[in-house]
Amino acid sequence: MRKPLTHGITYILLGAVFTYFAINTVNTDGWGFFAYLFILFATYDIGSGIRLIGLHFRIKKHLDQKK
Repeated sequence: MRKPLTHGITYILLGAVFTYFAINTVNTDGWGFFAYLFILFATYDIGSGIRLIGLHFRIKKHLDQKK
C-alpha cells in the first residue's frame, strides 16, 4: 500500500502551487477562466491532501491500538 502521508503532503504542495498560479493570474489578467480553473485545482488538491493526512493518522491510531 502506498503511504498516505507522503501523498497527502504532495497534494498540499500542489495545492500551494496552484494557489500561487491563481493569485498571479488574477493580479495580471483579472478573474478569467484560468484563475477559476487554478482555484478549482487548488481546492481539490488541498482537500485531498488533508483527507490523506487524516487517513494516515487514523491508520496509525488503529495500528497502535492493536498492539
